[in-house]
Amino acid sequence: MDQQQIEAVQTNKAPAPVGPYNQAVKAGGMLFCSGQIALDPATGAMVGGGDVELETRQVLTNLQAVLTAAGCSADRVVRTTVFLQDLADFTLVNDIYAEVFSTCVSPARACVQVAALPKGARVEIDCIAIL
Repeated sequence: MDQQQIEAVQTNKAPAPVGPYNQAVKAGGMLFCSGQIALDPATGAMVGGGDVELETRQVLTNLQAVLTAAGCSADRVVRTTVFLQDLADFTLVNDIYAEVFSTCVSPARACVQVAALPKGARVEIDCIAIL
């Protein structure tokens, strides 16, 4: 693929990456969004105080900001991955996730429990969308 067909997506309405990656990358008519955790875009601080509901809402807000910056929206998302620090949070996270992703064709998804997430997060979500 020609480098000119690859474009980084950046917005100050979502948190800056905490490592050497972009918030999202456009390539070949697709959008590949990096995982979002519950960081406040303005301060870079975690929000929610460990409350998985508040974290999930911030994660989805951040993810939607990246989608918007790329000229995309949740109804164009075809694949997500949900990373949970504790799979016992699945039902609550799933209910909040459905608020964003059940108004259209729901994306394909994987949901996994992980040993740890950056900055002590309880939930992280990434996605792939069609531009």
